[in-house]
Amino acid sequence: MLNYVWLALLFLGIASALYIDIADISNNTYKNNVPLTAIVQKTGTATKTNFNLDLKVSAENYNKFSNDKEKSAIVIKGTGSFTSNDKSIQLYLSVDKSEPKFIQTIAKASGKDDDLLANAVITSQIDSVTFLANVYFEKISFLEMKKVTNDAIKIAQTAVEIALGLIGIMALWLGVMKVAEDAGLIKIIANVLKPITRRLFPEIPPDHPAIGSMVMNISANMLGLGNAATPFGLKAMEELDKLNPNKGTATNSMVTFLAINTAGMTLIPATAIAVRAAAGSSDPTIIIATSLFGSTCATITGVTVAKLFEKFPIKKGGFGDWLKSNIKFLITVISLIAIIVLTFSTGLSKSIGSLFSFLPPTFFKDLITTVSTLAIPFLIFVFIGYGAIKKVRVYEQFVEGAKEGFNIAVRIIPYLVAMLVAIAIFRAGGAMDNWLIPVLRIFTDPIGMPAEALPMALMRPLSGSGSLGVMAETMSVHGADSFIGILVSTFFGSSETTFYVLAVYFGAVNVKNTRHALAAGLLADVAGALGALFIVKMLFG
Repeated sequence: MLNYVWLALLFLGIASALYIDIADISNNTYKNNVPLTAIVQKTGTATKTNFNLDLKVSAENYNKFSNDKEKSAIVIKGTGSFTSNDKSIQLYLSVDKSEPKFIQTIAKASGKDDDLLANAVITSQIDSVTFLANVYFEKISFLEMKKVTNDAIKIAQTAVEIALGLIGIMALWLGVMKVAEDAGLIKIIANVLKPITRRLFPEIPPDHPAIGSMVMNISANMLGLGNAATPFGLKAMEELDKLNPNKGTATNSMVTFLAINTAGMTLIPATAIAVRAAAGSSDPTIIIATSLFGSTCATITGVTVAKLFEKFPIKKGGFGDWLKSNIKFLITVISLIAIIVLTFSTGLSKSIGSLFSFLPPTFFKDLITTVSTLAIPFLIFVFIGYGAIKKVRVYEQFVEGAKEGFNIAVRIIPYLVAMLVAIAIFRAGGAMDNWLIPVLRIFTDPIGMPAEALPMALMRPLSGSGSLGVMAETMSVHGADSFIGILVSTFFGSSETTFYVLAVYFGAVNVKNTRHALAAGLLADVAGALGALFIVKMLFG
């Protein structure tokens, strides 16, 4: 399935870019070879070869040229020099945010955001320093295709930088994990959580090292320790692959594990809180409960879908037989969803919260923040210390684990490049803004999802940095404490970058047939978004 999605991202991105470029050429969007009547006036001390100038355009002439609705004349400062025949002036215009939007657009399209090249053909001389001229801006064509090319090259480099940046982190944590594994600590952790892991991952032996790595990964994610979570997760995938009888194809345990990861359950969405604080929110932490609700919905959905896909009898038995054999599982899932919904929708969550009214309002936030801060040095101390107590040669084993971390980080580069380039082309080509969002609004408008929040819901599974930018931009326009501001920050805290997670984790073990992992991850994203919309509308709508 991932193969078809990858091809679709590439095709839709390039096709959308080409369509937009052809439409721009046909409509002459950027006014190529169209003159703008203006006055060029020398300013300050001037020489013939190089001088400062003001480009003055009446509101009438500018609006006719750009189809804008400016009410006053426009003055753009810059420098100029006469051409060899003295009948035209080469203009170098300085563009800033005070200029009309169309001028900013063609400046950005032609190269740099803050300057614009043009040629002023003189039609008459008003006085010694003032000229009436027809101004022709630099020709612009195939802008979208250029963006696709530039973004693809840029993101390919970024993907390599991301992978290489993981080397140090991977070496550290896999070294620590190697010590803990040899000391038997990972086995102890696995045994403690055996009742839960046995049901989620029945095909994994209870004392297998993969269990401990998965537990550490999930715990680190919940505490917001992304730097530690990724190495633990990659180690878990490597251990799961050792049990894989069909190399290159994802096992049921791999799919379930990644479904949990793509749901992105986090107790404290620290990044979203930080962005809200920077945007001037009066209560940046207000999204903790809403994000937890959304990510809980995502996690339950992801795990449920993964289990349904692995158990649904496509080729054997009938639906009735399957229903009978899995009735307990279904009842448990449905009951859990019902409890969560009722807890938040009936106000029970507030009643439960009132039991802790004697505690300071920020107690739980401060508690989680403190735990998150101390967790990494504590884990290193405990894991290495326990190894020393058990007479493990901690230095040698740490080095052996660190070597493995280096190899994994390098191995994921091709997979990361492939996925991030496809996503970059899809975004840069305008497929999401011009095609996907309008189609999805047919379904989102009836449930009350604001159109302003839809780009965030779509961007989150694709790109972490992209979704961060969308969130910050949305809050700057609508306000951090507005309904939309709270909603987009809850979206951010309710899910993970699904495509990135799949590319990195499956790439680490050379899995190409991902089976239903993508379906489980995307459905988890949908559930997280719907859960976030539900709880935010109920509490703040």
